[in-house]
Amino acid sequence: MTEFSSPPTANILALQEQKLQELLAYVVKCSPFYQRHFTKHNIDIASIKSISDLTQIPTTDKEDLQRYNQDFICVDRSKIIDYVTTSGTLGDPVTFILTDKDLDRLAYNEYRSLTTAGITANDIVQLTVTLDRRFMAGLAYFSGLRKIGAAAVRVGPGNPELQWDTIQRIKPNVLIAVPSFVIRLIDFAKQKNIDFKNCSIQKIICVGEPIRHQDFSLNEVGNRINAEWAVRLHSTYASTEMGTAFTECEEGKGGYLIPELAIIESLDLESNPVKDGEVGELTVTTLGTEGMPLIRFKTGDLCIIHKPIGSNQNLSWRIGPILGRKSHMIKYKGTTLYPQALNDVLNGITEVDNYYIEVSTNNLDTDELVAFVHAPQITIELEKQIKDTFRAKLRVAPTIKFVTAAEIEKVKANPVQRKPVDFIDLR
Repeated sequence: MTEFSSPPTANILALQEQKLQELLAYVVKCSPFYQRHFTKHNIDIASIKSISDLTQIPTTDKEDLQRYNQDFICVDRSKIIDYVTTSGTLGDPVTFILTDKDLDRLAYNEYRSLTTAGITANDIVQLTVTLDRRFMAGLAYFSGLRKIGAAAVRVGPGNPELQWDTIQRIKPNVLIAVPSFVIRLIDFAKQKNIDFKNCSIQKIICVGEPIRHQDFSLNEVGNRINAEWAVRLHSTYASTEMGTAFTECEEGKGGYLIPELAIIESLDLESNPVKDGEVGELTVTTLGTEGMPLIRFKTGDLCIIHKPIGSNQNLSWRIGPILGRKSHMIKYKGTTLYPQALNDVLNGITEVDNYYIEVSTNNLDTDELVAFVHAPQITIELEKQIKDTFRAKLRVAPTIKFVTAAEIEKVKANPVQRKPVDFIDLR
């Protein structure tokens, strides 16, 4: 078996524990951060023989990466091939480095991820994400497609006109895109009388935003896409820190762990494991990473981990749709909310063209919530409809402020960010 290859089902746990032993020995030898971390907490790696023993090691988080960034690097500068940064969703971006081996791992990760979604060498895949601006995802998708043998069309983000021109010229059958951008593509096609329903696209790999509820039914943005466009939707989730993706198979029941690349846990606020079926913070130990391996890294993302199902038993555990960021939890008028729940409501209102949400702290030291909305026709009835929909689905309604399309675009297309900004936390 090559270093990066899919293990038989019966060997998954054994393989993970073998790779865990290799990881612990490696960081003790090469990682200034983990050398100090283990000494501070009296960690004897000889006592960690199984995955369940991992709980002996205290978790790490984004703050550790920001504060001690250079100490996580395990290789000499001469071995670094690529520098990337996180998207900065939880604060200042964090720098990550990749070696030649890490780039091979990244390509293998997306090879496994995209083949889980049914991508083959016969596909032509249009990438609507950037390969520049220190962004790992675009590089990962391209590398994975190359390993599969599929053709990649690197269009990049935005510019619906160029996206449709590419679809009409090259006839790709798969898109990799942010779901809310897919809605923009549909709207643009309708405005320009493009026959998008009969175009070459048959499948969309949805990145950056959930397309399903916790029961795996399509959420509002997923339903809006499928109501207009009969394409197959797959969700995928990943982060720069993990260098590992979780992608849905044809059954659409959650993103599968690639077990030879990571160990996952789901932890509560006190860093204790949650019970099966409960929401917890996804915590990851990376396997096979050379440049900046992580042990029990708390991602900040809340989700449910599910057991394997159906014909993909060999693909191990699944994670459900991301409920939200732990740090983005909102307490509004006695109700706990996450931005995605607010997005779901606004995505389901067809009269709303675009929006972003802002949370701040008021003079009573409680959360204040405002939805900035653009709609072609602004009426008192529409404002009432939006608020009534919020109350029906979430029991509370934010303040609604109607703004121009240009004002929305100025905020959402922040040149510093690589993803559309639809949530601003001013607390």
